[in-house]
Amino acid sequence: PLYSSAASDVYKRQLLATQQLASATLLAQQAALAGNPSNSLSIAQSAEHFRFTVGARTFELPRAGTSLSVASGLPLTVTFGADGSPGTGTNIEFTFTGDSTFESCLSSLGAVYRGSCQP
Repeated sequence: PLYSSAASDVYKRQLLATQQLASATLLAQQAALAGNPSNSLSIAQSAEHFRFTVGARTFELPRAGTSLSVASGLPLTVTFGADGSPGTGTNIEFTFTGDSTFESCLSSLGAVYRGSCQP
């Protein structure tokens, strides 16, 4: 076969983690837009899990051969303003690595998308 089962599993976990990051980001943005105090997203990784926390909700995914990096390091907390933009005022690029590399961007305007951040 072209891909081994183990490599395919790592690929699926990386893809799922990027999707969960986008979902948690949108949840925190929606809270900010609604004036809800759960307007921040905390991102962390342990030896075994990725952890995304929005308010009292925590989402965990197994790392299983993958890792997440961001220029400012982890753990990272991003707080969103009333307009849905991150309080950092800058783009934040997330890189998931394993058998493949997936990049996701949270733009300074609040858009979250797959791929590297555009200047």
